[in-house]
Amino acid sequence: MELRILAPTGALGAGFDADAFARGVAARPDVIACDAGSTDSGPAALGSGTPKLSAQAVARDLRLLLRARDELGVPLIIGSCGTSGRDDGVDWVAAIARSIAAAENLSFKLGLIYSDQPAQRLRDLYDADRIRPLPHAPAIDRDLFDRGHTVAMMGVEPIQDALRDGCEVILAGRASDTALFAAVPHLRGADPGLTWHLAKTIECGAACAIPPSAGGLLVTLREDHFDVTTLADGTRLTPRSVAAHTLYENADPYRVAEPSGVLDTTEATYEAVDERTVRVRGARYLPADGYTNKLEGAELIGYQTVIFGGVRDRVVIDALPKLVPMAKEYFEAKILDVFGGAVDPADVDIDYRLYGAGAVLGGSEPDLLAPRELGVLITVTAPDQATAHAIATFVAHASSHLPIAEYDGLVSTLAYPYSPPETDRGPLYRFTLNHVATGVTPTELFRTTTEEL
Repeated sequence: MELRILAPTGALGAGFDADAFARGVAARPDVIACDAGSTDSGPAALGSGTPKLSAQAVARDLRLLLRARDELGVPLIIGSCGTSGRDDGVDWVAAIARSIAAAENLSFKLGLIYSDQPAQRLRDLYDADRIRPLPHAPAIDRDLFDRGHTVAMMGVEPIQDALRDGCEVILAGRASDTALFAAVPHLRGADPGLTWHLAKTIECGAACAIPPSAGGLLVTLREDHFDVTTLADGTRLTPRSVAAHTLYENADPYRVAEPSGVLDTTEATYEAVDERTVRVRGARYLPADGYTNKLEGAELIGYQTVIFGGVRDRVVIDALPKLVPMAKEYFEAKILDVFGGAVDPADVDIDYRLYGAGAVLGGSEPDLLAPRELGVLITVTAPDQATAHAIATFVAHASSHLPIAEYDGLVSTLAYPYSPPETDRGPLYRFTLNHVATGVTPTELFRTTTEEL
């Protein structure tokens, strides 16, 4: 058996090198697949339904993919449409695909796989004790499911059902990144260890290339190994760069969980074939005792206004760590004074991030920092946008004139690059679920529709 899979990009709309893609198409792959979403960018896409990448960027990539699929006559599989994999994300990408098909005179059978989870279904699973937390998952109750938006992450099975039904283009909701690449090899009877390992290797396009590129990867799967080849000029692969990708988004580089089991790469070997190709052998797939689907949820928790300023005064820089807690106490009193009982200070968060003084690592910063200048990000979060903005106006004013004991009189503490300094950031979302649904069949949480274009 020999099977070729083309992974043109790590995310639909992120772009890819057209010349490299043409090389991949010229190799006559048996399937083209790519991811279109992630939780990497936080909960906003899932909570709001707004995709991270623009319609123009997605259309550019999708046009090239649909043309290639038409030329080759092979399946095109795209998962986690619209960034979050919400139903409206699938519909959004489907609308773009229909427009391209009409403009390019392309014909294909389109399969749409939806992964939104109704609140009542989630309550039933919760009441039956069939929602299990993953490590570090937040505590939940059954009322949560009415407050946010939840999707389930599919494995290969819903995609395989669409392929069996003759779908030539599959646009899926939230999906395991690897399932997009594993679906066809599994249908062809390929070794599951090799299949899941190759899928993990190419899930992010050419992220494992040196340097990481937007040129894509081609994988050739055979009976006892797979070869992974980088397609972009000026890039290469090494056994180390390929092996390292098993650690991406995984705490354990040797065990990668999927809905139906665990990929075990403990005995995997990596061998350089040439500068651009690495041969991989030896991974195993360990079926799970029961099937699970990961659940991801997000909900609206407030609205934000942000203020960005800077300071290059050593005295002010040294004073800020003590001044910020004092300022927050002052603002609590100010909120009561300005709004009376209409706004509870407990419902408002005023956060200062001192960039250059450990804003990223916070208390985990290993070395004491002595910056010459600081960037100060102030974020005001409140139950509604008008309140957040109103509070931010006096926060910005007071923060530009914090009292410095070493100076007499009024002092300018922060300089703002924008006028006005307050920028409304809009709604704020949080993840609500990091759990799995247990005791499910591989397809029961998903639904599929098809149409001929």
